[in-house]
Amino acid sequence: MSGQRVLVAVASRHGGTAGVAGSVADGLREGLGSGAVVEVRPVTEVDDVTGYDAVVVGSAVYHGHWLEAARDMVLRCAIDLWDRPVWIFSSGPVGARGRPPQELLEADEVLVQTRAREHRVFAGRLDRAGLGAAERAVAGLLFLPEGDRRDPADARAWGRAIAASLTAGQPGR
Repeated sequence: MSGQRVLVAVASRHGGTAGVAGSVADGLREGLGSGAVVEVRPVTEVDDVTGYDAVVVGSAVYHGHWLEAARDMVLRCAIDLWDRPVWIFSSGPVGARGRPPQELLEADEVLVQTRAREHRVFAGRLDRAGLGAAERAVAGLLFLPEGDRRDPADARAWGRAIAASLTAGQPGR
């Protein structure tokens, strides 16, 4: 049994990335066991990470960039993030197999600011019906494919891998 406290902080404009965060959190819970506390919170509600043993930060990606709210949270908490293990993830609907290619994302700055152990890229979802007029226009101009390309099992597996990293070396695990 683990008494770990883990925060999964997420920036999601239309809910798709929040779904990925939920799957990562499910994997963390599976891997850490019943004594763990895994919280999923919007980045806009995170001003302090000192009550957590580890943090996962995720953001939707638009035009290769994390959402501003996620970047702001990382800046607010950067020094405290350095004192604990951090993982980051990006989610977006474009690119090969429905996800943005790693090299097209501007995650280097976030990696430095958080000292993250890993950056994972997950496929996203695009539902034009939920977009505003400007977003629909951009999606059309970029020929972005509509649909849900998220893989909850992949996100859960990554959560379990993070849990394994957190519990490595703990007695009784």
